Amino acid sequence: MLLLSDIMIANQQFKTFEELEAAVSEIANSGERFFRIDVKPQYFDTPNDWEERLEAAFSTLGR
Repeated sequence: MLLLSDIMIANQQFKTFEELEAAVSEIANSGERFFRIDVKPQYFDTPNDWEERLEAAFSTLGR
């Protein structure tokens, strides 16, 4: 299972929510099947609908 916190820890160089969203999509396309949001991203540009956007990035792109 892919945890959002694991992505963020492994990619501490990310400065924006957009970078995180792209990473979630990339990982989903590599074959990961399950995703859990266990923390809130604290980027300056994190949108109000951040949970929905990350779920969509994981479940729709390339599938």
